[in-house]
Amino acid sequence: MDVYEAVDSRRAVRAFSDRPVPRSVLERVLTAATRAPSSGNLQPWRVYVVTGEPLAGLKGRATARALAGDPGDRREYPMYPAELGPPYLERFSAAAAQRYEALGIDRDDPHRPTRIAALNSGAFGAPVVLFCYLDRTMGPGQWADAGMYLQTVMLLLRAEGLHSCPQVMWTMFRRTVSETVGADEGLTLFCGVSVGFEAEDAPRLRTGRADMTETVSFIGV
Repeated sequence: MDVYEAVDSRRAVRAFSDRPVPRSVLERVLTAATRAPSSGNLQPWRVYVVTGEPLAGLKGRATARALAGDPGDRREYPMYPAELGPPYLERFSAAAAQRYEALGIDRDDPHRPTRIAALNSGAFGAPVVLFCYLDRTMGPGQWADAGMYLQTVMLLLRAEGLHSCPQVMWTMFRRTVSETVGADEGLTLFCGVSVGFEAEDAPRLRTGRADMTETVSFIGV
């Protein structure tokens, strides 16, 4: 797959089929992703690949917490700034409206938070979830490295015909995740990435993006 095609076709898929993903494909992707940019070559990411019965058990425990109205574990880092101003709030609101519509959840549904949490904790049916951790001693530069690493992984997954969905939601159930993967206390969960083949009957959600001229300035060209 051409790089431009991979970038254009990558999106957060929220409906996966139960078709298994071969371990050889995951190993090929994750081996290639080791070439992702890393300041000082620290390669600060630590990834756990969970599938099969361990993943089924994790989904079940996390979903039980969600359906019980469990607010989740104390966040170790903010998902968004406390106050979002323009144009960020407008972009956030527009994307949220698209997601709710695609998931068939009315924005006025009083049970919306619980329903969304339960869908997330089920990894949208994905047969594989990658959990990315960083050492607690790492700073903003290494978090940026982890983001570039995960983007590399997601583009390589597209080259294999696979889709993904990065989910910060898993940090809300980080203790449950740690029980499954055995992550050391010295690590903090960055996010989970659901991986699999897209369900054939899934609504194809593609959120809008700001025009390049809104975010890029050319100087001296």
